[in-house]
This record gives sequence, structure tokens and C-alpha cells, in this order.
Amino acid sequence: MRRWLEEFEAQRGLDHLTARSRRWVLGSYATLALALVVWGLILRGESGNLRPMLAFLLPLLLFLPSLLGQRARGHAWLAFVSLLYFMIGVNVAILPGVGWLGLLIALCSLTLFAGCTLYARFRSRQLRAAATGDQKARHAPYF
Repeated sequence: MRRWLEEFEAQRGLDHLTARSRRWVLGSYATLALALVVWGLILRGESGNLRPMLAFLLPLLLFLPSLLGQRARGHAWLAFVSLLYFMIGVNVAILPGVGWLGLLIALCSLTLFAGCTLYARFRSRQLRAAATGDQKARHAPYF
């Protein structure tokens, strides 16, 4: 698997893969946040307050500075936290009437996990290549 990833990086270029995985992370992050807001509004209808929505969104919002700052380590930690949201999605998916929302939360958290993992790998290798001056690894042509 490692050899395949290294060949894939050499073929596509780290700059391209980093940008692509970043778009993947941002899209799944926004979709997961939106799904959690919808879930919070559903819970608000039953209890009348916003505390459940804030409890679900706060851990996700704590990683916003790392996402905006494009830090690989923050993305790696967000990958671990996204697995907690996967468990929330699975639990919501078994509830009657909102199973679709649980599946959406679980799917978004899995795509966030994969995107964050790939971004952390590609970004750290991109920074390492920039520090050593290996321009060929960074700008390989892609097709």
C-alpha cells in the first residue's frame, strides 16, 4: 500500500493531491456541520433549547482554525474526532423517521476521516519536499 501511494504521489504530484484532498475535507466538513445543525434543530423541537446542537457542533468548530491555517497536524486530529461523529451517525440512523439523517452524518464523517487522513499525509510530504528543495516530487504532471 505504501509503495502504491508513493507511486501515486509521484504520478499526480503533491500539489495537486494536497489541493484535491483539501477540497474534499472542506466539502465534507461543511456538509457534516450542516447535518449536525439539522439534527440539533430536530432535537430543539423536542426540548426547546439549543444546547444539544452546541454540544454536537463545538468539537467540530474547535478545528476550524487548523482547517483555515492548513495545518497537517490539525487535520490528523480532526480525522480522529470525525470517528466520534461516525458513531453519532450510526446511533441516529437507527431512530425511526430520521434514519436518513443518521446515514448522512455517518457518510460525511467517513469522508471527512478519509479526506483529513490523505490531506495530513500529502501536506506533510509537501512541506518536507519544500524544505529539502525537491521540486520534482511537488510538481509532477498529472493526467
